[in-house]
Amino acid sequence: MRARDDAALAALLHARPDLLNPVPADITQLATRAGTRASVVRALDRLDRFALQTAEALAVAPDPCPYAVLEELLTGSGGEDARDAAARDALPRALGTLRDQALVWGDDDRLRLVRTARELLAPSAQRPSPTGLGPTVAEATSGMSPTRVQEIVAAAGLPATHDPVSAVAALTGLFTDPERMSALLDQAPAEAHQVLGRLVWGPPYGEVTPDPTPPVRWLRDRGLLLPASARTVVLPREVALHLRGGLAHRATAPVAPPVGAHREHRPQLVDANAAGQALAALSTVEELVKSWEHTGPLVLRAGGLAVRDLKRTASTLDTTEQAAAFWIELAYAAGLLASDGEADERYAPTPAFDDWCERPPAERWSALASAWLAATRTAGMVGEQDAKGRTLAALGPDLDRSPAPEVRRRVLELLAALPEGGSPDPDALLERLAWERPERGTSDLRARLAHWTLHDAEVLGVTGRGALSAFGRALLEGRDPAAPLAPLLPEPVDHVLLQADLTAVAPGPLRRPLGDVLAVLADVESKGGATVYRFTPGSVRRALDSGQTASDLHAFLAEHSRTPVPQPLAYLIDDVARRHGHLRVGAASSYVRCDDDAMLGEILADKRSAGLGLRRLAPTVLAAQAEPGALLDGLRAMGYAPAAESRTGDVLVARAAAYRTPERSAPVPVPDGPPVPDATLLGAAVRAVRAGDLAATAVRKEPAGPSAAPEPGELPRTSAAETLATVQAAALTGSAVWIGYVNAEGAASQRVIAPVRVEGGFVTGYDHTADEVRTYALHRITGVAELEEDQV
Repeated sequence: MRARDDAALAALLHARPDLLNPVPADITQLATRAGTRASVVRALDRLDRFALQTAEALAVAPDPCPYAVLEELLTGSGGEDARDAAARDALPRALGTLRDQALVWGDDDRLRLVRTARELLAPSAQRPSPTGLGPTVAEATSGMSPTRVQEIVAAAGLPATHDPVSAVAALTGLFTDPERMSALLDQAPAEAHQVLGRLVWGPPYGEVTPDPTPPVRWLRDRGLLLPASARTVVLPREVALHLRGGLAHRATAPVAPPVGAHREHRPQLVDANAAGQALAALSTVEELVKSWEHTGPLVLRAGGLAVRDLKRTASTLDTTEQAAAFWIELAYAAGLLASDGEADERYAPTPAFDDWCERPPAERWSALASAWLAATRTAGMVGEQDAKGRTLAALGPDLDRSPAPEVRRRVLELLAALPEGGSPDPDALLERLAWERPERGTSDLRARLAHWTLHDAEVLGVTGRGALSAFGRALLEGRDPAAPLAPLLPEPVDHVLLQADLTAVAPGPLRRPLGDVLAVLADVESKGGATVYRFTPGSVRRALDSGQTASDLHAFLAEHSRTPVPQPLAYLIDDVARRHGHLRVGAASSYVRCDDDAMLGEILADKRSAGLGLRRLAPTVLAAQAEPGALLDGLRAMGYAPAAESRTGDVLVARAAAYRTPERSAPVPVPDGPPVPDATLLGAAVRAVRAGDLAATAVRKEPAGPSAAPEPGELPRTSAAETLATVQAAALTGSAVWIGYVNAEGAASQRVIAPVRVEGGFVTGYDHTADEVRTYALHRITGVAELEEDQV
């Protein structure tokens, strides 16, 4: 590690940022941390397929391993086909990657895999190797009796030895000698070759009966199969490599699978398609959040959204539950939805939603897309079960998947590498991602994340027809995507087209005041490029309940319609308005009053009113046992249009105020390990490690006094008087000294300083460890030692 230059150290810390937390004190600490299990596992998980195959080959190779032996494990011992040539050409790059990440060390003639990596990748009975190879002869015979080893040696045609070690060495020599091994296999029965063929590429273990068949017995007697347990035999590694032609892997992948343009579209068509999807996404998110602004769904005790509420939201949005979960999670990630934190906790829009609604459409889409790209929450997991068998709920606490942002960004990068308008074959793209970051174990999370990314990017408008849009490219590159998107979105319109069938057609997105009023006055019948609204008695009554009058509605429609107001619509408004408020409901428990006593008699005679507990108090007044709200709903169900009134007799406006949560911030993504450091941090870290290493390895002069020389790694120990005298002398001569220092928090460190001034109980000097001038309290210096002249 010390032999690396600063650029190589910076590259290591950039590739493995977990080594920087905290910054290592010196090279020794950095090397120790780089060999820990957690750090090595993270580094192995970030290798591409061929670099990982190279590490796996080193794990089953002799230690140390010459470069030629490693090359043979990856290319085979015979033949010069294209695969061998590609692997031979790619091996220096893969080995360089392993060296750069401190997973391999040593010269080419003595390559060594870091011990922790070898333990993780080497085959064992509990953890089979991805190579499919088993243990070596020495490992498989480690618990075998010396007599049995000698029997195997004799059956294999080898001379007897005096000890088990030499016997195992002779057997290993036989299995690694191609000519003698071929001669031995030529003597094997045909059925024995079939047995070996089933084990050669792994798994290398097979079950046997107490009385095995003759072919198995022949192989076992000669050590070609060795006992792993009472009922299990294993194919030794040396035998498998001979049968494989020296290959550690059945198939290597030295070159990344290409991702080409499967289909090509005009870039303008892609952008237009994506812009349409972006506009639909804005409409969907706005509709979703507004549907929760009066009575949002309750928060489950364990957190998240109940299944029935998810189904209700999907019905409101006219989509599937999985799609509804995506839109809910997107609004949550953008900070537009949150829980209100009350005792009866509910989800509701945040104040940020109102600000978001006031922004131009392109800027609103930019906020959604940016939140999607960085979010670690994965809506695709909704409905699945966790390790404990619990169903994962939308907005629940267990939907964060740290690799999600990296996978999304990498998918978009691969799309951006294609010609403009080109869309890839999804299978080819997934194959490329699997090569760049192969899954170790049985998890397929990254492949699923990539699949969800392709789908989500299309419905969100980042891509169109599978190709990256111009504003999607801007999003990926960190530029403002609103600029290229804005010209593609239609301008909001300020009019509708009224139809004779009690519908209105909005030829584009409506300006906000018009859209808000029309959403109350009519029901949305269909969406798309043009939205169709339908007027019904219920929708007109809803507008009247909100405080509008019939004349207000006539004037509103006449002002905003490019076509004359149809007569059926005018009649509908007048008819509902004529009956609206004719009945009055107040609190008695509740009451009904009406100037037409015949209508009250009609209500009393109606059997459907029995549950309301009505009785006549006066010719124009009925009292009821039901609450005012229930009485209103009951009379409306009977076909009447009552209006609520206040205690003073005024008509109450029934439209509920929009509810908002307190100020809430968007959820913070859960990082996949420490962030990648920038150039400034890398430079400072390398300087600190170098300086710390200088302090730890600098050659000190032997103390002239009675003080004993410190052991390696220990802080120097000197008396207060000796410390003061040494630093004063160093300040006069301008030389550097090595000190031990304990800060106010009790943390001990070693420093190399060049004292400049010593006064008032403090020493000020240039600290080579920190690369700056610092001041240290003399009473916190544990000891001081002079350095040899050539150390600084």
